[in-house]
Amino acid sequence: MNWESLLSLKRFGDTNKRLRAEQDNLRLGFEVDYDRIVFSNAFRSLQDKTQVIPFSKTDFVHTRLTHSLEVSVVGRSIGRLAGKAILEKHPHLQTVLGYQPNDFGAITAAAALAHDIGNPPFGHSGEKAIGHFFTSGSGLQYQSELTKTEFQDLCDFEGNANGLKILTDSLPGTEGGLRLSYATLGAFVKYPKASLPMKPTSHVANKKYGYFQAQAPFFDELATELGLNKAQGSYFRHPLAYLVEAADDICYTIIDFEDGINLGWISEDYALEYLINLVRDRIDSKKYAQLAYKPQRLSYLRALAINSLIQDAVRIFIENEAAILAGTFDVALLDKSHYKAQIEDIISLSVRNIYQSKEVIQKEVIGHRAISILLEQYSQAAVQKWKGNAQTFDKLILSLVPEGTPIVGETLYETLLYVSCFVASLSDGKALRMAQDMGN
Repeated sequence: MNWESLLSLKRFGDTNKRLRAEQDNLRLGFEVDYDRIVFSNAFRSLQDKTQVIPFSKTDFVHTRLTHSLEVSVVGRSIGRLAGKAILEKHPHLQTVLGYQPNDFGAITAAAALAHDIGNPPFGHSGEKAIGHFFTSGSGLQYQSELTKTEFQDLCDFEGNANGLKILTDSLPGTEGGLRLSYATLGAFVKYPKASLPMKPTSHVANKKYGYFQAQAPFFDELATELGLNKAQGSYFRHPLAYLVEAADDICYTIIDFEDGINLGWISEDYALEYLINLVRDRIDSKKYAQLAYKPQRLSYLRALAINSLIQDAVRIFIENEAAILAGTFDVALLDKSHYKAQIEDIISLSVRNIYQSKEVIQKEVIGHRAISILLEQYSQAAVQKWKGNAQTFDKLILSLVPEGTPIVGETLYETLLYVSCFVASLSDGKALRMAQDMGN
């Protein structure tokens, strides 16, 4: 892969090549991507979607919206630092083509901003609930009428693939979705493969899948434009996707941990010890001793921790740039971090005290039930309409779908995917209220 192709400014529907040297630096194309994501309805709905702790009424905790904003800020910093080093190694990108360090930051920030835009309500348990409906619930009845890959898309419903669908899906009047630059879309796709064939490899890009079968033709076009090479049937990951992933890893490692502290689920003594271990070589002991209150101490340590991990992620990326461009770098950046042991300690404590807490599990159960009810009702109604057999109740159910939201497709697969994506688009509160209304 080469950077000239990877930094493509092309958008869906373009007939002429967009050149970086001809861009308006006051309104750079990659920065337009960020703006379009911010103003999209799908992004706004993240304000009521669970990051880790659902429905918290006792204290502020991060939603998908605040998490995404923080990941984009970290992503911008990582991208700019990496971009500066890349341009020093490949000066023609700047002197001949006009790329600047901030371009890398803008691409990474936009992709990071959108990285959770396709996640269903109730966090990753929402993905599992949709999959369970098709593997073990009423959705299993459709298996014989779908191809293996189509059915796998539903059984292993993936928020990352749904995110690409949201960003790129054409609807009447909005061809190409948000029409983001291909560079940003490439950086967004962490897993450049379909749901099948499954690839039991250790390569981080094969961990999940990144596009539904319905988006396969567009993804092939995207990969061709970006020059994403293929090996053993799957595409290489866009290099900047590693930076987006690192920004996400940094934020959930540190910020989820901070949420647990603020809720009292992790004691301050433990927390400070773990964070100090991460930033011991950067801490200003005199300044730290003057901080009288817990929020001050946490903020100081959090800032140091995030900065330490940003610098380390950039170092790893630049040291391994050749392997990343060759598609042979097979782990997340932070897996090579100098701070890997400290990161693992923090995550281990978060798993025990936050992710596996009774409060989180109870809310996941509630969310699973809500999603199951909605899928049961909407899939039945949509499939009946697709078959031309819709009854009065089916029509009433479908009338609740917001105007302009596709729910019945041209095929059974498209219809079931539309239903799944509609349910995935709901906020936690909306999904819960709708399910309660239908269950009464």
